[in-house]
Amino acid sequence: MASASLPTLKNSLAMATSIRLSTSPLLNPKSRSFPHLLRPFSSKTLALARFPPLKASPTRIRLGASPRREPGFLSRVAKNGGGAPESAAEDEADSARGQSTMPERFRPLTKEAPDRPVRWPWVIALVFLVYAWRTVLWELTNWKKAMLAIIGFFDYLFKLILAFVFHFIGEPITVLIRCIEFALYSARYIYSSVVAFAPVPELTRIIFFTSTIMAIAEATVPDSVNSQQHLLTLAGIIGFGAVNGFVPELLFWLLLSGMFCYSHFIKKRDGVSAALPSTVVLAAVGEPWIRGLAIASYLALAIVQYSKLSEESVRTDTPVIGRRLPLPLLLAALSIGIHLAAKWVRRRHLTWMIV
Repeated sequence: MASASLPTLKNSLAMATSIRLSTSPLLNPKSRSFPHLLRPFSSKTLALARFPPLKASPTRIRLGASPRREPGFLSRVAKNGGGAPESAAEDEADSARGQSTMPERFRPLTKEAPDRPVRWPWVIALVFLVYAWRTVLWELTNWKKAMLAIIGFFDYLFKLILAFVFHFIGEPITVLIRCIEFALYSARYIYSSVVAFAPVPELTRIIFFTSTIMAIAEATVPDSVNSQQHLLTLAGIIGFGAVNGFVPELLFWLLLSGMFCYSHFIKKRDGVSAALPSTVVLAAVGEPWIRGLAIASYLALAIVQYSKLSEESVRTDTPVIGRRLPLPLLLAALSIGIHLAAKWVRRRHLTWMIV
């Protein structure tokens, strides 16, 4: 039996010696024949350079040859104090380093270098802000163009509708616009004339004579002025037209006769009330002798009519509620006030300029 086991022992020793000789240069870090093994290994290189651990045979154990241990196991135990790894990332990195044959003094060189910090982070933010602002401005420009296009479309549509309307009723609208324009320019001209050239003495005389005529009429017939405000306003317009030459003399007398006939025959008023508008116009714009004749004639007519009244009608007082002045008298008084105020303002202004 001893003779049978001797060849088997020889064969085992020869195989173990060949395996040790073939693997020792690769696993010996101090070997000079393979200098590339001293370089840092990347993750891919480590993955390719892994070798399966050698299994210990009973023959090597009997001969005193200990099995090859992984070089990273003791380093991991020493680093972690014999406990578990702190995190999964450190565990993977240590396991990758433990499979390599690099010496311990070179293993820190295989760690990843941290990224360089960004020195000017606000520059990157500024670039993005400028880009976003340019984008916002571009969008706002598009909205502006869209709104202008919509407004232009409605403007064109409004012009089209206006042209369609003017095609049918253009002439009446044009005449109405011209009338409004004439009224505005006339009011401006009258105001300028009143401010600059208002005949204050003549207006004062007109107010005095017309007030006298109306006082005579009110003394005879208390409601003669309030009952015909429209005729008194028309009489004032006729007198203004006669003074400025708009109403010819023949038409002037015809209009006065027509107002008297309308009031006396159509409205059935008495002689004093019917003759009041015509007498007021003659006393306001007539010649001096016409004014005197008109006032004297009207006063005589009032005395005759008052004498014919019965004593009962004289004693009976007719109550008059809310006496109103005619519009021509109010306009004449307003013209005097405007002219005097403008004159005072001009004088005051010139006084301040001189001082």
